[in-house]
Amino acid sequence: MFEIYDKKIADLKENFHFRSIKNFERKEGKYIYVAGKKLLNLSSNNYLNFADSEEITKEFLEYAGDKYTFGSASARLLTGTLPIYKELEDLICKLYNSEGTLLFNSGYHANVGINSSLADSSDVIFSDKLNHASIIDGMQLAKGKFFRYAHNDMESLERLLKRERGNYRNAIIVSESVFSMDGDIADLKTLVELKKKYNCILVLDEAHAFGVFGEKGLGVSEKLEIISEVDLLVGTFGKAIGSMGAFVTGKRVLIDYLINKARSFIFSTALPPVNIAFTKWIIEKKLPYTYEKRMRMIDLGKKMGSESHIVPYIVGENDKTVELSEILFQNGYFTLPIRPPTVPVGTSRLRLSLTADITEEDLTKLNEILKGEK
Repeated sequence: MFEIYDKKIADLKENFHFRSIKNFERKEGKYIYVAGKKLLNLSSNNYLNFADSEEITKEFLEYAGDKYTFGSASARLLTGTLPIYKELEDLICKLYNSEGTLLFNSGYHANVGINSSLADSSDVIFSDKLNHASIIDGMQLAKGKFFRYAHNDMESLERLLKRERGNYRNAIIVSESVFSMDGDIADLKTLVELKKKYNCILVLDEAHAFGVFGEKGLGVSEKLEIISEVDLLVGTFGKAIGSMGAFVTGKRVLIDYLINKARSFIFSTALPPVNIAFTKWIIEKKLPYTYEKRMRMIDLGKKMGSESHIVPYIVGENDKTVELSEILFQNGYFTLPIRPPTVPVGTSRLRLSLTADITEEDLTKLNEILKGEK
């Protein structure tokens, strides 16, 4: 009965696709300890180094005291809502000047819930081909039709809109702002123009931009001054904010619809109140003072050839990517190989994820190794 799974695992190993959970010893700022080695961590989404900070944790616990419990034991629509949840949702509304906000347990929960529920059988979704797996999974669960346009190719999107928009009642355009595996940035101003021209709803996933881009850290949409043009904007707390959970903010009618239709929200136990309080505390008390180091982090990414703090180094073959990852490991760098299905076949890579405390000097040896590989 289990032989088929043995064979599938053997195939994964043979093709360098097999993954396993790493046993880390501890984290310390920009470093991670594994197998007795201290390594510069280049595989983290902890962009502002809040998540593993003993100083931050101690300061928050002194602030919070015993006001917040460590469990909710209920979905939000049952008894899983306390004042702190509404306070965080109201804070997000205030920051974005939006009509409504809804918290989700993760970015995955948010994207699956949004994209599976917005498009009914008479509707259509147009999605960037390199959008995150959570968006793809949501579209596959939806009753509506979906089309994927060539990555960040606005001409490809418009051709689809011209051909298909008139065949459906509602149309949704969905894109990431900063793409999680390539580090490039979507052409958001053109997305807004096309959304208006073809009467579409625009859903923007700012997961890797929230807490990083913009003066207030609200994302690329803040930097470009187009927040008001985005109908639903998704952000996560599990990356730059160093906490857990996600939010979607935007039009009130769409938020109310998600409360009633997004199954990943309806059927999930709410995050613990202490976690919600930590998120709110970070956004209010810490994020406003990070602008300069966020800009330094983005500038370092640009020096390395990216548009953001995510720097892809595309190798191509799985085996060579794994081999390069091991070479870097032996030289003091922790960076995991990214392989299909996370990225398209033939584009296996190292995803160098910068955090605010990493300096140009930290990467000197890494750059020498990568130059030697070319």
